[in-house]
Amino acid sequence: MARVLFINGGSEGHINPTLGVVEELISRGEEVVYFSIEAFRERIEKTGASVRTFDDQKFIKAFISGGRDYLLERINGLLLTADIVIPSVLEQIKDEHFDYIIHDSMFGCGRLLAQILKLPAINSCTSFAQSKGSFDKMLEQLSLKIPADIVKPINDKFQSLTEMVKEKYDVEIQTPYEVFCNPAPLTIVYTTREFQPYGESFDQTYKFVGPSISSRLTQENVDFAAIEGQNLIYISLGTVFNQAIDFYKLCYDAFGNTDHTIVMSIGNRTQISDLGETPKNFIVKNYVSQTDVLQHTKLFITHGGMNSTNEALYYGVPLIVIPQSADQPIIAAQVANIGAGITLQMQSLTADQLRESVDHVLSRTSFEKTVATLSESFRKSGGYQKAVDAIFEFTNRG
Repeated sequence: MARVLFINGGSEGHINPTLGVVEELISRGEEVVYFSIEAFRERIEKTGASVRTFDDQKFIKAFISGGRDYLLERINGLLLTADIVIPSVLEQIKDEHFDYIIHDSMFGCGRLLAQILKLPAINSCTSFAQSKGSFDKMLEQLSLKIPADIVKPINDKFQSLTEMVKEKYDVEIQTPYEVFCNPAPLTIVYTTREFQPYGESFDQTYKFVGPSISSRLTQENVDFAAIEGQNLIYISLGTVFNQAIDFYKLCYDAFGNTDHTIVMSIGNRTQISDLGETPKNFIVKNYVSQTDVLQHTKLFITHGGMNSTNEALYYGVPLIVIPQSADQPIIAAQVANIGAGITLQMQSLTADQLRESVDHVLSRTSFEKTVATLSESFRKSGGYQKAVDAIFEFTNRG
């Protein structure tokens, strides 16, 4: 039995794909100590892992203090979280032995901790994978769009932060790629090579295992028996960028009193009463079990988070993607490129446009055929079981 140190941030999209992996590791005899934030303690503990936490408010404050306007600033924000995460983790695992570390691809300073602790490292990548070449090219293109007088202080800040990390923790950071993508000798990617842009370009140190879908805690259920056989449309903007009262009202206008049955999840920061009178064909909840709903869904209107997109394709559900932030525009473009759905822009969206887009996707069999093919490949990809196979193969090689 090996002891595993798991490092992650604090968001649904980064946590949920790892739950099946952790549960499978434990079922095969590993002991897992999982660092995240207090909000996820219950669902992580359900896997059998021992949960330890760091201060999420200090973490968020440090991350945001780097700046939010440019990718370079967000990279600095990630570096600023080092003084929140690293001392907390090191203090809580003092005098303990671990055999290897699994860390998130973005949050938690995983690459730094792996170097500090001198542990074999595995990268848990919950979005599309990025090679150093593609990342550097993207960063260069984005930097060209930023005025020089803004770029220089951001780059200077990056240099001073990397020097601080070197002085405090005796580890070196050579490039922004190391901070943003936390590369490791093995990377577990929770999608397939077929869906990954330029998937064929990644070598065998990247294991594309498909969606890692496991049972989850259900906070609020939908009575599916009462709506069985109906044309169910599911609407959700995820768990982060979901404060969108105007959009939810627009959905009322687009689909209220139509033949569609709508399940709409609005998150915990919006009150259902704020939306006005709920149309009779709508089921509106603050939270639903997404994987349960998708198994009854004909079409998913989504923000296009990686987790949501993977789950929809796993269950063979076409998508209308309305990207909000982060990597969602890239995911939306890939959905459209492969013919699994279409993408819309929130800023110009009207009720008529949304309703016509739904009719368009539902009326064309090409979308249904494409997602059926993708669903089959996703289901064959292995999920969390294949992920653990890859982890064991890696650790057994020493």
